[in-house]
Amino acid sequence: MRDIDKTNENKDKEDVFNNIDFIKENSQSLSEETKVNSNIKVKLKELSDLIKEKNEVELKIAKIINRPSLMGHVGEYIASKIFDIGLEVSAATKSIDGHFSSGDLKGKSVNIKWYAKKENLIDIATSNLPDYYLVMTGPPSPAVSSIGKTRPWLITKVFLFNAKDLMKNLLSLNIKVGVATSVRSYLWDKAEIFPAQNNSELVLSSEQKEALKLFS
Repeated sequence: MRDIDKTNENKDKEDVFNNIDFIKENSQSLSEETKVNSNIKVKLKELSDLIKEKNEVELKIAKIINRPSLMGHVGEYIASKIFDIGLEVSAATKSIDGHFSSGDLKGKSVNIKWYAKKENLIDIATSNLPDYYLVMTGPPSPAVSSIGKTRPWLITKVFLFNAKDLMKNLLSLNIKVGVATSVRSYLWDKAEIFPAQNNSELVLSSEQKEALKLFS
């Protein structure tokens, strides 16, 4: 009988210790979970504050360009001021964003692009081609995953493509034309007007170059 009592006593002690260990483990888990949730709340608060700042900046930009603060609209505004382009009244005009108002290209239609990275890709219309594509880009970058990367709004290079010549080249190379059309590097080199003046169809003045440098 005493042996049985001792066994029961030992078992009770073991159960107590097991319960203590269980409580400790759960307490640690809860503590870690609380810490994780706290970190998430801090990050969300920081993100919300940054988004509020971004919204305020976008509102200021929208007041300047009189359109929503989207990269395409901002690019059209910049190009219109630097290259003297009269923009279409409707931003939804298919393929054509405006016309050159002066110089050798006066009256020629143009589609304006601004890409944060130079990935050798252009969105090209399959019908109703403009006379020219004016493409402003940020620094060169391969078309890879954007995870962990940023795409700041920069203008480090500008290109002028004759749309008909470009289309002819693409079709001769059996390249599919449309959204994110791949354009060979030598065509980009040939079309560059800033900082290198490789294309003489639109020769930039020192004032135009200085204005572009503001965004580099």
